[in-house]
Amino acid sequence: MTDISEWQGGVGRNWATEWARTDRSFAGLTPHLLATIAGEPGGRIVDVGCGAGEVALAVAAARPQAQVTGVDVSPDLVAAARERGGTVGNARFLLADATLWADPHGAPDLYVSRHGVMFFPDPPVAFGHLAKVAAPGARFVFSCFRAAAENVWAVEIAKLLPPPAPAAGQDFPPGPFAFADPEHVKRCMAGWRDFAFTPVDYEYIAGAGSNPVADALEFFAKIGPTAFAIRTLPASAKASFMAKLEALVRSRLVGGKVTFAAAAWLVTATVDHQSG
Repeated sequence: MTDISEWQGGVGRNWATEWARTDRSFAGLTPHLLATIAGEPGGRIVDVGCGAGEVALAVAAARPQAQVTGVDVSPDLVAAARERGGTVGNARFLLADATLWADPHGAPDLYVSRHGVMFFPDPPVAFGHLAKVAAPGARFVFSCFRAAAENVWAVEIAKLLPPPAPAAGQDFPPGPFAFADPEHVKRCMAGWRDFAFTPVDYEYIAGAGSNPVADALEFFAKIGPTAFAIRTLPASAKASFMAKLEALVRSRLVGGKVTFAAAAWLVTATVDHQSG
């Protein structure tokens, strides 16, 4: 499973290169996330695992009087976010681990994240730190995938891949579906209370443009479990895998786009300084 060293290296570089496609893949989800964020107060806002900055920049544009800070462990993603937000005066992007970082200029009163919190190596410690350095009454709004079975892209791609090794000895194994179970999320979020989980079903766009199939294949070659398979499969197995992947992608081509059904949670919570 992807760890911090990989985000700081090749995985982060790939996501930075592919930011336009990754933003597009979340295009059906992001407006729901931003609408939920818009319903929360906050003047010092931190985007946890900000990636290439789409959510942080949208929040900054909607709140010109707020200070929005995007934090990510990938130098390549932070560089991409800074380039995209170069003219946005109330947004900044920092290379840091949000689970260790504290803003010397003031405590955050709103945390946001688009799928950036599922890979913490020790979620209770991470969320506990975020709570500790937050302002009283601070809120958290983030999105995460629901169960793999509800995400058609994951189900179909998993059929092409070898079964993953079990996460032995990990109470909180990270991964794209680590936060599928609301009760598990509550256990992870030490220092937080008043949880709410809103389901969102959306269209995961993998390919579009003049050649959607080729576009989707290029995207999957850089992002997610297929990218890992392409990098690591022996040559004797790779050709067969790519043929099956292309067949899958072609089967999902409708109306000029390659799409898969996807399912996410929008999660909100309030800091609980009393429990600490």
